[in-house]
This record gives sequence, C-alpha cells and structure tokens, in this order.
Amino acid sequence: MYLKYFKRIIDISASLLGIILLMPVLLVVALLLMFVNKGNPLFLQKRVGKNHSLFQIIKFKTMSDKRDQFGDPLPDHERMTKLGQWIRRYSLDEIPQLFNVFWGDMSLIGPRPLLEEYLPLYNEYQKRRHLVRPGITGWAQVNGRNALLWTQKFQLDVWYVDHISLGLDFKILMMTFIKVFKSEGVSHNGHITMSKFEGNDI
Repeated sequence: MYLKYFKRIIDISASLLGIILLMPVLLVVALLLMFVNKGNPLFLQKRVGKNHSLFQIIKFKTMSDKRDQFGDPLPDHERMTKLGQWIRRYSLDEIPQLFNVFWGDMSLIGPRPLLEEYLPLYNEYQKRRHLVRPGITGWAQVNGRNALLWTQKFQLDVWYVDHISLGLDFKILMMTFIKVFKSEGVSHNGHITMSKFEGNDI
C-alpha cells in the first residue's frame, strides 16, 4: 500500500518543498561552479531507473573538463576542484536531483541510479534493485556509501527492495542527515568517488 500510493505522494510534496526552500543554495552553488569551471554548472548523464528505464540525472558538476594532449579526460583526481571536493563532502551536488524526484524519474529514498553500461553485468539477484525507483539516498548510502564493495552495495539495495516501508524510509532519511554532517563514506579506497563496477567475476 505504501509503495503503491503514499511513497509517490511524499516524493512529490517533499521534493517540491525542498526545491523551494533550497533555491538560494542551488543558485549560489550554480554561480560558484560557473565561475570556477568556466561553464555549465550542471552534470547530466543517462542513468537506469525503475524497470530498467533510462532517464537523465541532474547533478552539480564537481569536476573540470580538463583533457590530456589526446583529448581524453584527465583522471578524476586531477579534474576535481577544491570547490568540487567541498560540494561533494556535504552532498550538495545531489540537490538538483530533487527535480528528478519531482518529475518521477527518482524517489527520495531508493537504490542509487547507476550507469547504463552496468546492466549486462548484473546477476539476476542484483537486477532486483531496479524493481523500485532509484533514490537520492538509500540503505546502502547510510550503511557505508562509496566505502562499500559493489557486491555489498547491491545486497543492501535488494534488502531495501524486500523491506521497503514508511518507517524504513524515515530511518534512512534521518541517518542520511547524520552521514552528510559527518561526511562519511564519500569516497572509496584509492578513488575520488567509487571505482567502476566490472562485473561479479572481477
């Protein structure tokens, strides 16, 4: 009942309220990124949503467009700006996804939306993470975030799908505020964010 009716109503109401209340923050961060990156402050990318549908996620762009002599992007750690690091530390780059929630691409709470290229790499168990709308935050994010291994994240994602409820979503939301305040799990060992998923046999 909650998943079918009330979760979407909560998403629409909360995302609209969030957009209105956080509009000053959105504008300030956007202007700062336009100045530092000398260009578009937004990062747009195709991600996988509910039932494997594709949508375009909106985030703040925390890396520059610097490229090497061959025209290829430099490694993440060379493109990450100091402003970008600070924005990621407090998850401000995620705020524009409130628009994705309002439009119905995402939910406030759910498994994080991942790249389309990962789809052929999932096993049947891991594919179950796409039975619900992806979220801005989720059970995996409050239990380790990018510090987890991919297999651990997928196990937590599927656990959430099997136990989704209003009480669990509220718990995740409260835990998210604590995690953001403490800046925990922002990156994976040896990486600015998270290493790429290479499949279950790697």
